[in-house]
Amino acid sequence: MQVARCFNWYAGLLLAAWPVAGPVASPRPSVTVVVSALASSTSAVKLYFYNVREKFLTKGGYAFMRVVQPGGQRQVSLPVELPPGDWAVAITQDVNNNDKLDKNLMGIPTEPFAFSNNVHPRFAPPAFDECKFTVAETGTVVRISLTH
Repeated sequence: MQVARCFNWYAGLLLAAWPVAGPVASPRPSVTVVVSALASSTSAVKLYFYNVREKFLTKGGYAFMRVVQPGGQRQVSLPVELPPGDWAVAITQDVNNNDKLDKNLMGIPTEPFAFSNNVHPRFAPPAFDECKFTVAETGTVVRISLTH
């Protein structure tokens, strides 16, 4: 009886420590952002990703930011893992390498910039809904041409 009790305790311990297969997490959808018509093949390109409409283009309102070096090319391609949902991207290129977006007296950028969906604002910054794209599956490609 003592042996059986010891065996049961040991078997219970092993089963408790045995890894249990849980639900397998599916990989996040992959998006590739292709930015063309760069003003410089050496200046940093900054991509700001937004997923909250009310925070679009606000200072610090982006979900995350990536800096890409063109490496002598006039086009950059950036694979990004984004969770499903609506996203918008704002892009700048720091041609004078001062780590900020230079603007004129009216607040209009004097360095190249762009938005997803190739939105070209005229008199005011674009709205999130104009720039948004939906991430629903793997393999989404967002092509953006920089405005000079």
